[in-house]
Amino acid sequence: MCNIKENNIDATTLDWLKEKVGSYEALFSKRAIKYRSLGLNEMKLTEQDYRNYMLEEYTFLKRPFMINGEEVFIGNAQKEVDAAVKSFKK
Repeated sequence: MCNIKENNIDATTLDWLKEKVGSYEALFSKRAIKYRSLGLNEMKLTEQDYRNYMLEEYTFLKRPFMINGEEVFIGNAQKEVDAAVKSFKK
């Protein structure tokens, strides 16, 4: 288990997650307090922007995220939680 509050996600792991889910935007939390306070909600962010913000500040990474082998589960939506539980019980 990794605590991203203590050790922010590294570029290699973030890039791997992006390959699994399809985009950096899918990993980015638009609920982060800094999202609005920095005015990011009013900007047109690129994939590179999303990547850079997540590498700088852990709060921009959608949480929780769970990795089981090659499977990645992001967020706390019930379907994600159910899928993660099922995957980890295998």
